[in-house]
Amino acid sequence: MKKFDVIVVGAGPSGMMATIKAAENGAKVALIDKNKNVGKKLLMTGGGRCNVTNAASVEEILSNVPGNGRFLYSAFSQFDNQDIIKFFTENGVPLKEEDHGRLFPTTNKSKTIVDALFNQIINLQVSVFSQTSVESLIIEDGKISGVVANSERFEAESVILSTGGKTYPSTGATGDGYKMAKSVGHTITTLYSTESSLISNQKFVSDKTLQGISLREVKLSVLNNKDKIIISHKHDLLFTHFGLSGPAALRCSTFVNQELIKGRSEVLVELDQFPDRSVTEFKQDLTQLFQSDKSVKNQLSTITQERIALFALSEENISFDKVSKQISDTEINQLVNFFKNFRIKIQKTFPIEKSFVTGGGVSLNEIYPKTLGSKLCPGLYITGELLDINGYTGGYNITCAFVTGAVAGNHAAWKD
Repeated sequence: MKKFDVIVVGAGPSGMMATIKAAENGAKVALIDKNKNVGKKLLMTGGGRCNVTNAASVEEILSNVPGNGRFLYSAFSQFDNQDIIKFFTENGVPLKEEDHGRLFPTTNKSKTIVDALFNQIINLQVSVFSQTSVESLIIEDGKISGVVANSERFEAESVILSTGGKTYPSTGATGDGYKMAKSVGHTITTLYSTESSLISNQKFVSDKTLQGISLREVKLSVLNNKDKIIISHKHDLLFTHFGLSGPAALRCSTFVNQELIKGRSEVLVELDQFPDRSVTEFKQDLTQLFQSDKSVKNQLSTITQERIALFALSEENISFDKVSKQISDTEINQLVNFFKNFRIKIQKTFPIEKSFVTGGGVSLNEIYPKTLGSKLCPGLYITGELLDINGYTGGYNITCAFVTGAVAGNHAAWKD
């Protein structure tokens, strides 16, 4: 039998930050992880560079947490993105800001972030148990008293579950935390993939007509079953052999899946390739553009990529070689509609296992927002993606992980 004050299960960003905060408060802490090395999934984030947080205001960060971001106001009032920046700076990891407020280590290596976290864990004399699988929680007299791991009893008055969601099972994220939370009575809301690529069976996709084309700062919207916009995102977009990817598509995936969960067989997304121009303004632009003796194809290719120009003309049955100034008002309207309101049918997204973030999780009705402690099992704390919280990539989701980990670590050490 091993005895501690706090046991943290899972050595991802949330679990490592929870471990550090609990130890800083004087608790005797054990960190248990099934992998040989800590931070396995963290090493993969940001294309191996680790987008560690975002420089935006707390209000803006929480607006980029579509999965119950408001629940986190109390947590962010205790520890926020500025505290994350301060932590890494003080631990010898300067950060640099890139587009959309994304912050990366100046080394451009995720390992720098993982090493900073783990070195602090070692400095705080935490007991680290790698390649150790937690099999169950120990509940005695209605409250937590430890865990069973590798068939051995580990005792503690506080246990923090930080095992992450179900994305990238190769990193050990197989949903064990959901089972443990459920074993003490917690409700697990429907799990679904978020920050996931969108899959379409439309002909232009299967024909690979636009495959490989990347668009900058376009607007992608998700429509409900009454053709009303649920959400819009202005960001980069990539056409692929299966449908749509890139930040705009990934951010829309949460809402696509929420609609599919309702029983819809497909969901429409609407693409606006010129979001900074109104329909009226864009029609004026095209009308002016087509005051020429050059072909419609050549003129259209001056404002968009040639393959998109050809696709637009083909979709609207307009001859490629038609002289621009001979184009009709009706045809101009058709092109305006194509570039401002092109609709694509989405049948599904990538599965959770191949997505960046897990949506759904432990019901927040059963968690204290101030401490992240369980309302059902005293001494149990739950953090990160295990909770029914999900944020966008771009430093938002990982910020939620660090914040919930820090808050739970503090309160677990204080035993409140």
